[in-house]
Amino acid sequence: MMRLRFVPAGESAVMALAEGDLEQRAAHLRGILAALDGAPPPHLVDAIPTDDTMLLLYDPLRTTAVEIETYVSSLALPAPVEDSESRLKEIPVLYGGEMGVDLGRVAAFAGVSESEVVELHVQTEYIVRFLGFMPGFPYLGPLPDRLTTPRHETPRTIVPAGSVAIAEDQTSIYPVASPGGWNLIGRTPCRLFDPREYPPSMLLPGDRVRFRPVDHAEYSRIHFEILAGQR
Repeated sequence: MMRLRFVPAGESAVMALAEGDLEQRAAHLRGILAALDGAPPPHLVDAIPTDDTMLLLYDPLRTTAVEIETYVSSLALPAPVEDSESRLKEIPVLYGGEMGVDLGRVAAFAGVSESEVVELHVQTEYIVRFLGFMPGFPYLGPLPDRLTTPRHETPRTIVPAGSVAIAEDQTSIYPVASPGGWNLIGRTPCRLFDPREYPPSMLLPGDRVRFRPVDHAEYSRIHFEILAGQR
């Protein structure tokens, strides 16, 4: 049985911390989150996961931290949730140039060519560990070790929507234009977040993701198809 450790987080919240290696922790917490979605305990207000923790918000006038901890502990599984039945999403990406201005920086840190960075990035199948930072921002891993690259010391004030990026040992896609300090290696024409849709996020925790390199012509075609509502 997976062990959870609970830490108080104010008067109406408790933090659940999972044990094990990173991928196991993330898989366990995805399973617990799915169980909570199907049968939440009384008076649980929200459950907000990361890759190895889950913040549990509750109504302190109607329940206690101990009751929430006991219920969530009962959902812990003997083995990580298998992602074999999760959705596989293919993300087209135009790498480098003005779309991926930090591709050279990542290549320099890895000690490889820019084309080798692209090859390493696309040959890996990633898992959406969790969504955070902003609506629809997916934290994807595991990133190939050779591509581990530190964030910029000074974040950019604006990162274009659809930017595919790397920071430390993870990769992601900026769903909307925003400030950000990750290394930009390419851009996808896909719309990652749309509040008019349900669910609003294209990618959800547990989804599997593969990136596919495209040229300018295919990028433009997909972009216009999305704008025209054909995709």
